[in-house]
Amino acid sequence: MRTIKIVLAYDGTAFVGWQRQANGRSVQGALEEALSRIEGQPVAVVGAGRTDAGVHALGQVASVRLTSAIARSSLRHALNAILPADVRIVDVEEAPAQFNARFEARSKTYRYRIFNAEVMNPFERWFAWHLPRALDVEAMAAAAARLTGRHDFAAFQAAGGVVSGSVRTLGESRWLEEAHGGSGRGPTLAYQISGDGFLRHMVRNIVGTLVEVGTGRRTPASMEPLLASRDRSEAGPTAPAHGLCLVRVEYEEAGPVTEGAGDDVA
Repeated sequence: MRTIKIVLAYDGTAFVGWQRQANGRSVQGALEEALSRIEGQPVAVVGAGRTDAGVHALGQVASVRLTSAIARSSLRHALNAILPADVRIVDVEEAPAQFNARFEARSKTYRYRIFNAEVMNPFERWFAWHLPRALDVEAMAAAAARLTGRHDFAAFQAAGGVVSGSVRTLGESRWLEEAHGGSGRGPTLAYQISGDGFLRHMVRNIVGTLVEVGTGRRTPASMEPLLASRDRSEAGPTAPAHGLCLVRVEYEEAGPVTEGAGDDVA
């Protein structure tokens, strides 16, 4: 029996999310079906995070136990030949027998993209939130920076979360301006956030709140009292799912953690 670590990317537009469900296409279900064809029997895949319907990934990680002796490179090619075009296997690695993609994740990085122009680029419509109104990017950056460090993020947690505790540590919370040729800011903004774990819809709720800072509805200084309130009703709206992408999941040699990076539903 081998334990395999799989890194995959997917366009989440047509999926009900990562997690296998009774109705609708799931990324986990597609991957398990493809692996079962290679293994010759049903297999169960563990994912690092449960992305919601419409959320994308560049570096989702999954673990699976197989008896097949197929080589790593051959497994990647075989999976990409079986899987639908909106899911691609980026890398396949042999992992220690006890490796679990969910519980051994040490940190995750998400990126949320906004297309900030009057007219939406049709090629971006499934991968960025269209906001035609002018945004104060400097104020948004100042507000985002106030979220780094260890805090109680209950104010940004959606109902229905299954994790215990709402304290998380963010190592990165910043706005990026994507290159647009020539000089000056292009229409695409990206919010990048890295942490040891995320609550249900936490990233999207943070983005919705930071956009309110960008439109002048709240100030950067409002982040501290908002965190202290632990009240979801005090934060901004939930940003649409299709602007969010799981960029990468990081691991260490140390033993597994039991809460944090692997528990979010983004």
